[in-house]
Amino acid sequence: MGNTRAMDDAALPEVLARHLDAFNRQDLDTLLDGFTADARWVTGTSSFRGRAELADLFRGAFPVSPTLRPLSVLAAGDRVAAELREYLVHDGVPAEFAIAGFYRIESGRIAAAKIYREGSADLPRSTR
Repeated sequence: MGNTRAMDDAALPEVLARHLDAFNRQDLDTLLDGFTADARWVTGTSSFRGRAELADLFRGAFPVSPTLRPLSVLAAGDRVAAELREYLVHDGVPAEFAIAGFYRIESGRIAAAKIYREGSADLPRSTR
């Protein structure tokens, strides 16, 4: 039958867990390997497609030392919905954001994601 059938619902959160682990370790190669070749990532008004654009996106995020922690994860069919907490430090100022992520999984890789951050996406500025 090939790899076209949906993954077992119990396996879907593991795909997200591998993604978060690679992101938190800033392991770009492992992070990108968790995406399909033509994966689409949408956040705010920005959209990225394919591993090259995703590499630029994540490489640009790493300087603020972001860490994502899952608060709740729901999975069914080929979809994962997650409530996340993001922690980062920008210009010496710690910040924390609530994030909702909605992922579509194909053959154990993220094929599409829509990411919503609560409040402003602007990074904090130092008052030094």
